[in-house]
Amino acid sequence: MKSDHEEGAPRFYVATPQEIREGKTTDIYFVRTHEIIEKKNLDRHVKAEFIAKGFHDDWPWAVFSGLEEILSLVEGLPLTIRAVPEGTVFRSYEPVMEIEGNYQDFCLLETAILGLMCQSSGVATKAARCKKAAGERPVLSFGARRVHPALTPMVDRSAYIGGCDGISAVKGAELLDVVPTGTMPHALILLFGDTVEAAEAFNEIVDPKVGRVVLIDTFNDEKFEAIRLAEALREKLYAIRLDTPSSRRGNFPRMIEEIRWELDIRGFSHVKIFVSGGMNEDKIRQLNPYVDAYGVGTAISNAPVVDFSMDIIEIEGKPFAKKGKMSGSKQVFRCTRCLQEQVVFLGTGVEDLTCDCGGTLEPILNPVMVDGKTTVALQHPREIRGYVLSQLEHFEL
Repeated sequence: MKSDHEEGAPRFYVATPQEIREGKTTDIYFVRTHEIIEKKNLDRHVKAEFIAKGFHDDWPWAVFSGLEEILSLVEGLPLTIRAVPEGTVFRSYEPVMEIEGNYQDFCLLETAILGLMCQSSGVATKAARCKKAAGERPVLSFGARRVHPALTPMVDRSAYIGGCDGISAVKGAELLDVVPTGTMPHALILLFGDTVEAAEAFNEIVDPKVGRVVLIDTFNDEKFEAIRLAEALREKLYAIRLDTPSSRRGNFPRMIEEIRWELDIRGFSHVKIFVSGGMNEDKIRQLNPYVDAYGVGTAISNAPVVDFSMDIIEIEGKPFAKKGKMSGSKQVFRCTRCLQEQVVFLGTGVEDLTCDCGGTLEPILNPVMVDGKTTVALQHPREIRGYVLSQLEHFEL
């Protein structure tokens, strides 16, 4: 059998962490820039900041994610980094991170830093939007099959800290220290040839701690399959799941309302209704009156990235930036009550540390790495998720 390194042998097209740190994933113009600066002895001490000038589809806010991986990437390099806490809900034109050091020390890493930040923030933002739309109803991330498998842990982590109540992939759950969540595939029901038989086998074999959630849209009319399942499993049936709403003709909310009615009048009001398949924040809001929980796949895992850019804003201690960019190192002050922000030139502060609403203004862009050493304790994803959810109370979709 051929090894991965033999010519013509199939391989995975992924970069190793070491290759990323060595700059192998950078854009070629940074390689050329690095060479020119070295030969012309042009290296300078700079500060560079990361902002997003706008968001996809005119979203009013986004969630900052990817900081832990960025710190891992540059650890040991002579760099100092200030950043807002991971999980911060922020608005456009607000700096979320600043790198200080000799430009040559991170020139080849700009592409990777932006990649880590842009994609994970996009996933976290979409998850937060879905969770905001769902309110108290659980939202589960089912999008592992929609991305390269090497990225599933990143997607799961970003979805979780963004607000998802659970994730489905095993490795992501292991890294997050949470229990993976899932129901059953259509394949299981197809192999049994009957929904109730598949559900009874699931109930017989799978750990009782796992809720019995059964698909009802494999073969027959959803209403009658729901009734059959409820009568067969009775109190053991935790929920039913509808996974193919786009294939159902007619009024999907009305169908769910009908199923709820039929279950309730037969004494199965304990059976919850889960919906998945093509879900996003708009569909969630439409279905909230009838649905108890959602599984969201592609909308979260393939979320639009947050389009951050990195720009030099200071060279050798002097404010200096390209046109269209405000030069100088900055601080972001946030009100602890209403979460409104003020961006000011670093060192000037604000005239009044009290917001108009009466809350206190506090700086949130603070040191997280000094001379290549991380200076803050890394938070458990569960804590970051709680931080995100606490902020969402102040932000609208």
